[in-house]
Amino acid sequence: MKLSAGIPIIRIFSVDKAKEFYLDFLGFTLEWEHRFEENFPLYAQVTRSGLTLHLSEHHGDATPGSAIFIPVENIDALQQELHAKEYKYAKPGIETVDWGRIMQIMDPFGNRLRFCELSGD
Repeated sequence: MKLSAGIPIIRIFSVDKAKEFYLDFLGFTLEWEHRFEENFPLYAQVTRSGLTLHLSEHHGDATPGSAIFIPVENIDALQQELHAKEYKYAKPGIETVDWGRIMQIMDPFGNRLRFCELSGD
C-alpha cells in the first residue's frame, strides 16, 4: 500500500479573485478547470513546484477560513518574490516560531496559507 500527498481543496467565491491571487500573485499554474455546464461552479487544479491545490466554488467543498500548512525551502526568496509583485492586498511578513519560520498569507476568501521553512534541529 502507498499513500500519496493529499491535495487540499480550497473554497473560493470568485473565479477572477482566485486567479488574481493564486495565479498572478502566488505564481501557481492553472492545470485544468471543470464545470458540469457553462453556468455551474468552477472546480480547478493549480500547481507550483510540486504543490497541488484544488480550488472549488461548490457549496460543501471545504470550509471557508481553513488553514493550509505548506513546507517551503528558502522562505526569504518566496517573500521577496511576492513583495516584488506589489499585490495590494497582501504584504506578508515572516515570523520565527519554535519549529521554524512562517509566512502566513490570507487569500481573498479567508483561507490561510502558512508557508513554513522548518528549522533544522
